[in-house]
Amino acid sequence: MASTLRESKDVLVDHAKRQMDDHFGDSELTTRQKLALTCRIAFDGGHDSGLAGQISARGQNPGTYYTQRLGLGFDEITEGNLLLVDEDLRVLEGEGMPNPANRFHSWIYRVREDVGCIAHTHSLHTAALAMLEIPLQVSQMDTTPLYDDCAFLKEWPGIPVGNEEGEIIAGALGDKRAVILAHHGQLVTGATVEEACNLALLIERAARLQLLAMSAGTIRPLDPELAREAHDWTSTDRRSKANFAYYARRALRNHPDCLSGRVEL
Repeated sequence: MASTLRESKDVLVDHAKRQMDDHFGDSELTTRQKLALTCRIAFDGGHDSGLAGQISARGQNPGTYYTQRLGLGFDEITEGNLLLVDEDLRVLEGEGMPNPANRFHSWIYRVREDVGCIAHTHSLHTAALAMLEIPLQVSQMDTTPLYDDCAFLKEWPGIPVGNEEGEIIAGALGDKRAVILAHHGQLVTGATVEEACNLALLIERAARLQLLAMSAGTIRPLDPELAREAHDWTSTDRRSKANFAYYARRALRNHPDCLSGRVEL
């Protein structure tokens, strides 16, 4: 006999969260491995734009973070060719140079202690939306992790290699997890690499959905209370880890050279 068909939504949500805690734990992947996988996942997810864009994650020591080497595309990143840099973009580990545009990552990490990973790309549909100077409009259930969580920088500050651009972009992001940068692209953050990776894929899908919907008619808004409920339900740490594990398994099938050893996901 069924015993839950008359339970309230709150009770069922709490039960599902406890189940996810039991079934989806932390992986044994290192930060380097997660970051390399995120680069390959982003490449497969439509974030390829030549050498544009940077994905980074905090290092073990304060004021340090991992990022890719300038000259390599997302589809060429491995755990072995990532760089460890300081806030001045001096290379502490690895060979080569980081992208000078990583400077605004330093600014975000400095003002947002809750951020553990940043993914900035010029993905096709977010870049198209940015060309229109239109903020992201979340109006579909799958994209609700970004509901009221995506800022908008309307004024393009030029190439992001100066400290001024770092201050502007960090200020535009504010306390949100994502931002659309007009005439530029997108940037998402996460407390973990897994969270940032998921949001990077999601913001590109959200922008594509928005452009499709705009071409067909007028986008209708979500009910704010229900949208916030969906945002919180889809933004848990365990859900991020489960999603990332799926994307990582798919990436490893497409890019077996990404990691140096065999991993279980």
